[in-house]
Amino acid sequence: MSKVLCFGELLLRFSPQLNGSWIDQASMPVFVGGAELNTATALARWGIEASYGTALPDNYLAHEIVDEIRRRGVDPSPIRFSGDRVGTYYLPQGADLKAAGVIYDRAHSSFASLKPGQIDWPQVFAGVSWFHFSAISPALNQDAALVCAEALQEATRRGIFVSVDLNYRAKLWQYGVEPSDVLPALVDHCDLVMGNLWAVEKMLGIALPDLGDATTEDYVQAAGRSAAAVTAAFPKCKQVAYTFRFDRDGGIDYFASLYKHGHLYLSATHRAESIVDKVGSGDCFMGGLVYGNVSGLSAQETIDFAASAAVNKLFIKGDATTAGVEEIRKGYPSYA
Repeated sequence: MSKVLCFGELLLRFSPQLNGSWIDQASMPVFVGGAELNTATALARWGIEASYGTALPDNYLAHEIVDEIRRRGVDPSPIRFSGDRVGTYYLPQGADLKAAGVIYDRAHSSFASLKPGQIDWPQVFAGVSWFHFSAISPALNQDAALVCAEALQEATRRGIFVSVDLNYRAKLWQYGVEPSDVLPALVDHCDLVMGNLWAVEKMLGIALPDLGDATTEDYVQAAGRSAAAVTAAFPKCKQVAYTFRFDRDGGIDYFASLYKHGHLYLSATHRAESIVDKVGSGDCFMGGLVYGNVSGLSAQETIDFAASAAVNKLFIKGDATTAGVEEIRKGYPSYA
């Protein structure tokens, strides 16, 4: 049985109702998440052995969070207790994490305060066969990028399969470097790259063609060319997955691609007329890719499951999915 380790910053999401409602009601929902924890949560729910590594302060709030991680079926033993605070962000209900409405409050968090040499990676990687991280971590500061590099070097030495989610957050990357200055050296260690055409261009320097007024077929062709360029530039990488999510006519059109063994596999195009929560959809997609690989699904079955899992998450409130494998395969849950 494969054991997956997901590593990154845990974040508390404060999700206020705007127009002063959160003040009048003296109430603001809080969700426990973070990209890598969301992926680990999905995997545990789908029967994959998953562990989660991060840094948290040694206080009662953090220990209650760890209890929640454990309740999700995720092994929290790699968590390091150090530093002074849990990272947070504010996102109004119904808003998109990539939109201007997100407010980060994660400076000087326990995770952002990690230094190279503080984590015993040989111990953390004991029994692990898959390591997953995201581009959010090296976006925080140089030390966080170096910690990721440490982890990747040890994972490579141990022959561990490595995946990365190239999620780009424009409000991060504030320490004087461009993503393309940092990510290529990290992606050198990766077997699977997940993201989209635009993130790959921004972070890896893989140029995009002009996609003005592009059709679906244009995007598909661009995905194939881009993914082939990624595997050529990074020889260890054997799989490249892209998501395509477009706001159209009050709803969302969604499809995804997986490039593997020189062939591009496409999911069906899904239509969601109304959305409950956009947060965590990409993390769920990433979990679907891991699930498909670990479970021995074909490339086509893997991209179909990952895309369905991502769209399913759009109808689920909170940062992480609560859907099981069979529910995802059947379609999408009902919602108000």
